[in-house]
Amino acid sequence: MPATERAVFLDRDGTLIVEKDYLADPDNVEFVPGVFTALRTLRAAGYKLVIVTNQSGIARGIYSIEEYRAVERRIEEVLRAQGIELDAVYYCPHHPDFTGPCDCRKPLLGMYRQAERNLSIDLSRSVYIGDRLKDVLPALETGGRAILVRTGYGDVEGEKRPAGVAVADDLPAAARQLVGETRTAP
Repeated sequence: MPATERAVFLDRDGTLIVEKDYLADPDNVEFVPGVFTALRTLRAAGYKLVIVTNQSGIARGIYSIEEYRAVERRIEEVLRAQGIELDAVYYCPHHPDFTGPCDCRKPLLGMYRQAERNLSIDLSRSVYIGDRLKDVLPALETGGRAILVRTGYGDVEGEKRPAGVAVADDLPAAARQLVGETRTAP
């Protein structure tokens, strides 16, 4: 059966939550302003919501998989309390300098291919949003839509973006671009 669903692949740190180097404490999770409304807007527009995140802090020994999972649980709890359910979360615990090469570290397509299989996602109809080029470059390879947000590292990385990568101030602005809204969401 061909993949028919479309998704928004969301980077975590610097896109959904405020960028904090090697976040390992769930008490330090802080959402970027407007994220809840943006996620509701994207869901209402028919997108599956999928987090795709590189977590090299695990490979570096800075935090454990259990600490990563505690942060992820906190994110999901807060989203659920806001009426938002994620369809999936994928993470890459590798870094080539510490664990050798892998096929899942962004911008490689391993996590996206897994979502494609698990959720029947058509990668070419999907959107890739993040604050770093490695978060959005998979869109250029899959035929999807790339949006670099200026939160997190996006201001610095935006200057180096290739053709085909759009820019938005933040996730709410990206959501408005996607659904054609011109008004500011409450």
